[in-house]
Amino acid sequence: MEKTFNRMAEAVAHATGRPWAFATCVASVVIWAVSGPFFGFSETWQLVINTGTTIVTFLMVFLIQNTQNRDGAAIQAKLDELIRSGDGKNAFIGIEHLTEAEVEKFRALCKEAKERTGRASQSAIA
Repeated sequence: MEKTFNRMAEAVAHATGRPWAFATCVASVVIWAVSGPFFGFSETWQLVINTGTTIVTFLMVFLIQNTQNRDGAAIQAKLDELIRSGDGKNAFIGIEHLTEAEVEKFRALCKEAKERTGRASQSAIA
């Protein structure tokens, strides 16, 4: 079921990110707006666009989140492999699973290392 959902989510995300999908949405809104006088700008007329956009938005949030989660996990795996195979510190592998405070400590360490490297570079030039 998960593979089926992933394939479907990827296909929908790909299709809805195309210019024709945006144009279809714009056309739908224009047709809805133009039809207003024919329906007397009734509550039902308003309810049609409100319900339609709410349903589409609700479903798209989950599809987009699924796509983002998979993309983020793939990027993290690639970065972890680069760190593991290179001269970087392996302590950085998996830091996306740490708390905000723990990640902030890593960021502070990186900033300190950069500043030390910057001072060393400046003294070497002088």
